[in-house]
Amino acid sequence: MIIYIRLLKESFGFALNALRNNKLRTLLSLLGVTVGIFSIIAVLSAVDSLDKKIKKDLSSLDKNTVYLLKFSFGPTNVPQWKREQFPNVKYEEYEYLKRSVNDVDEMAFMYFAGRENIKFEGKTVSSVSVSPTTYEFENIQKLAFKEGRFFNESESNSGSQMIVLGHDVAKNLFDGLNPIGKKVRLYGQRFTVIGVLKKVGAGIFGEEDDTTVYLPVNFLRTLYGDNNESMVPAILIKPTKGVDMDAFKGELKSKLRNLRGLKVGEVDNFFINVLSGFTDILDGLISQMNVIGWIIAGFSLLVGGFGIANIMFVSVKERTNLIGIQKSLGAKNKFILLQFLFEAIVLCVIGGVIGLILVWLITLLLTNALDFEFVLSFWNIVLGTVLAAFIGLLAGIIPAISASKLDPVEAIRSGM
Repeated sequence: MIIYIRLLKESFGFALNALRNNKLRTLLSLLGVTVGIFSIIAVLSAVDSLDKKIKKDLSSLDKNTVYLLKFSFGPTNVPQWKREQFPNVKYEEYEYLKRSVNDVDEMAFMYFAGRENIKFEGKTVSSVSVSPTTYEFENIQKLAFKEGRFFNESESNSGSQMIVLGHDVAKNLFDGLNPIGKKVRLYGQRFTVIGVLKKVGAGIFGEEDDTTVYLPVNFLRTLYGDNNESMVPAILIKPTKGVDMDAFKGELKSKLRNLRGLKVGEVDNFFINVLSGFTDILDGLISQMNVIGWIIAGFSLLVGGFGIANIMFVSVKERTNLIGIQKSLGAKNKFILLQFLFEAIVLCVIGGVIGLILVWLITLLLTNALDFEFVLSFWNIVLGTVLAAFIGLLAGIIPAISASKLDPVEAIRSGM
């Protein structure tokens, strides 16, 4: 054990000597390893950070949450011209399904509406995301309140002119004033503020939650009717926990087909979008990003490996006389082989550590600049170090073998 520690110490010394004596050549050779490790760990860290953020943003929703509407969240075999003819879901269908479908925890009706300007006295907040919905939405989305509340069933059904503000909307409109009970203008109408949500921060789709306002959907139904082309209606369904999703979707599909009078053989003119399917698509994209990162880094690591191999061949040539002396004094082939192998590994690990430090610095800068938490995990640090050592092992094996097989007499003579 002691001899291996001594070997590692000597190899580390030789590696540092190579850096000192041939600074430019060694640094250029290490650049390939540094860029390779930087590329793969940077990509993996970015993907891990994105994955962590997505899971955090979607944690408020049950993965079995269903969005029932005329559009599909993913790829579909239904041609576009046919999808364009699908009718929108109706409020009456929401009421029917809520009464008739089993195993439903909560069911809400909502509009995907356009952005609007909202005003309070002389202040205006532009491009606010408006989410008209029924009272059940609060429990499906698990909204967290800073102050106030969501509208209740009676207020929802009657279409009361009440509104709940996202954190940033309330902050920009009222600037320190208590918003509860104040009147704001939206759609040319006055709404009473009854609640303000806690700050959520940037999500995968931007800061939507903080710049969204919620109002009773029946108010807009009364104002514009049910045929407003600028808004897309949807039925949001949260099944009971542990339900058989295939059976649940089957029942939901059967009830809506019967209500719409679809005959056997006719395609569904609606889509049952389950949130888990959306997350599967995101997981697939994340996996593809990982693969692309590995491919990009692979070329850099290949170049870095050749650079380290070149350094080691030069090192063997420069130290041929020393190798001959060591062997003449009784050093075994294994000792010489491990000495050069350790040196190659140490050089690669140095390059890898530089790459990891660069990734760490960039994650700190981006986290502070973009209000998005980039994470350099412990496992990615371990992966970068192990990968650098493995490249050193591959790059140093042939030079190390050639050094270990040198004839001691010829090696000493070559240095004279």
